[in-house]
Amino acid sequence: MSQTTTTMRERVPDDVVEDILAHLPVKSLTRFRCVSKSWNSIITDTTFINKHLKLNLNQSESSMSTNTHSGYLLYTTEDKDSSSSSKELCTVVCNNDRTLTQVSRFEIPSFFEKYRIVGFCNGLFCLASYEKELCHIIYLWNPSIRMCKKLVATRFNRKHNERAAIGFAYDSLNNNFKILRIVCNAMFNESEADAEIYTLSPDSWRKVVVSMESLRGYEPNIGTICDVWGPFKFYNGALHALAFTVGYSFILSFDISYESFHEIMMPRNHLDEVSINFTELAVYKGLTADFVFAHDHGNERGGRILCHIWVMEKYGVAKSWTRKFVIPMEWVWIGHFFGCTNNGELLIKNATGLVSIDPESQNQNILALEDANWVAFLANSMESLVLLDGDSEKESEEEKKNSNVCSMDDLGSASGSGGGLGSGSSGDGDSRATS
Repeated sequence: MSQTTTTMRERVPDDVVEDILAHLPVKSLTRFRCVSKSWNSIITDTTFINKHLKLNLNQSESSMSTNTHSGYLLYTTEDKDSSSSSKELCTVVCNNDRTLTQVSRFEIPSFFEKYRIVGFCNGLFCLASYEKELCHIIYLWNPSIRMCKKLVATRFNRKHNERAAIGFAYDSLNNNFKILRIVCNAMFNESEADAEIYTLSPDSWRKVVVSMESLRGYEPNIGTICDVWGPFKFYNGALHALAFTVGYSFILSFDISYESFHEIMMPRNHLDEVSINFTELAVYKGLTADFVFAHDHGNERGGRILCHIWVMEKYGVAKSWTRKFVIPMEWVWIGHFFGCTNNGELLIKNATGLVSIDPESQNQNILALEDANWVAFLANSMESLVLLDGDSEKESEEEKKNSNVCSMDDLGSASGSGGGLGSGSSGDGDSRATS
C-alpha cells in the first residue's frame, strides 16, 4: 500500500496537487493538513490561501443566478441550554418557502464578551469594543479555522468622549482586507477627526487625512467633523457612514481601493417636521437608503413608530433622493434594525421578536430565530483560509513567538478567566499604528 502511495505521489506533480486542493472546502483542507508536511506546507502558504479565496469568490458570484434560495442570515445568540451560557455565531439559509435551514454554528469564546462584530466579509469577521480602555484593540476572527489576529491601533488620548467608527471590507482590486478607523470627539467641535487604515498585507496601520477642508476645500468652512456613526456599511466599492459637523450631516464614503474620502449629501430637509428616534444607513435593493425611525405622534400610546425610507435612485446624486415609503410599525429600539434582504425586506427586532417587513405590502413575517441579538443578511455565504498562514510550520520559533495570529485554543488557555478579549494576548508582536 505504501508503495502504491509513493508511486502515485511521484506521478502527480505538486502544481496539480495544489490545484486539486484549491477546489476543496475549508473544513476538508484543515483536516488534510495532517496528511503530510508537504500538504500542510501547501495549505498554509499565503499564495495558496489567496488562490483558494479567489476561486471561492468566483464560485460564489457564478452561483448567484442559480441559487434556489433567497440568501443567508448570520446571527449571534446565547445558548441557554449550555451551563456556561455560551454565545454562538450561526448561519441559516433562507429557503424560498420562507423556512430557515441552519448551515453552520460556531461557539463564540467567552473572551469576546466585551467585543462586538462591526464588519464581516469572505469568512472573516472584524470585532471591536466601545469600552474606552479597549477601543484601540481590534480583532480579526476566522471561525472556520479557529484563528484570530490582534491589531493595536493608535490611542489618540483625546480630552473628551473618544468615539471610534470602524469599517471593514475586502479590496478586490488589490486583493487585500482593509480596516478604516475614524476617531472623533463626539459632540465637541474642537479638532479634526483622526483617521487610519489597516491593511492585512503588509499587516500595518497608517494615518490618513479626513476633514471638511479635504472634502470641500473650495467652499467656506462649515466646521470640523465631530462625529461619525459607525460601523460603516460597504457597497459600491466603498465604506459609508453618517457623519456630522455642528449643524450639518452627510454621508462620508471611503473608496476602499483608491483610499479616497468623498461627501454624499443627504436629502434636503428630510428630517423637517419629523420627531426622530434614530436614523440609519442601509442598502435597499442595491441602492443607498436612509431609514428614519420617527415618533408616531398619532399612536405613541400604542407603542408604534413610523419608518421613513429615503432612497438615492442614482448613486452620489443628491437630487435623486426620494422618499419611497412611510411604514407604521411596532416600536423599534436603536440597534434593533439590521438592514435589508436582497428583495428589500427590513430585518427588525421588535416586541414580537425578529421579523422581516415588506415595505410595499407592509406584511410582517416572523423569523424563527430565538434570542438573536445581532443579525446580518448576505446574498452568499462562504468560508476562507485567511489567517491560516499565521499558523504555518515554516515560521521560525522566533517568528511564532512574536506573531499576533493565534488559534482560539491558544488564546483561550492564555486568557484564563480574566474576562476581556485583550487579556492574555501577545504584546510586542501586535500590529501597531505608524505615522
